[in-house]
Amino acid sequence: MLNGIGGRTIAEAQQRLSYREFLSWARFRSKRGSLHPGMRIERGTALLASLHANTHGRGGYSLYDFMPHEQAPELTLEQAMATWA
Repeated sequence: MLNGIGGRTIAEAQQRLSYREFLSWARFRSKRGSLHPGMRIERGTALLASLHANTHGRGGYSLYDFMPHEQAPELTLEQAMATWA
């Protein structure tokens, strides 16, 4: 996760990044997704493609059907909440 942040190796990032700052980056990534520009573009394009396919097609497509470099989560949010409750 830290590889490439600020052009540093993982070892350098671990030395220079405080735990508090790491948690801040983790919250950001959880909310906003990948920091990789290509993956962010792929996600936006996949969102548009899935909206179009579900509106004008048979439906039932997910965002991950249009993201060849990303895998769908093993659990949905609802499944995770049911198992953790």
